[in-house]
Amino acid sequence: QVQLVESGGGLVQAGDSLRLSCAASGRTFTDYTLGWFRQAPGKEREIVAAISWSGGIRTYADSVKGRFTISRDNAKNTVYLQMNSLKPEDTAVYYCAAAPTMLMTSITTEYWGQGTQVTVSS
Repeated sequence: QVQLVESGGGLVQAGDSLRLSCAASGRTFTDYTLGWFRQAPGKEREIVAAISWSGGIRTYADSVKGRFTISRDNAKNTVYLQMNSLKPEDTAVYYCAAAPTMLMTSITTEYWGQGTQVTVSS
């Protein structure tokens, strides 16, 4: 079992920055690819970013490339999502996720956090 707890969400204005954190506990942290998904009201959950166990491979949704950065600190069992130049369309509940494969999707993800709300006003 892996427990994931997110923090760092909130209400910001367009153009602002936020950093989300996700603390993991339980099974060996480095066994998993970690990532962030988001779900806006009335929309399907979509992957935002993922990072391999070593941090050497990072993938991003096209909508956030150049604005968001995913990183992980295996010593602290924590994964981060730095979000810059936020837009109103980034408003969603953001979920931390852990998967046993770099091909991270809603189906391959084994563990989910409880979610943290990010709201970007225009």
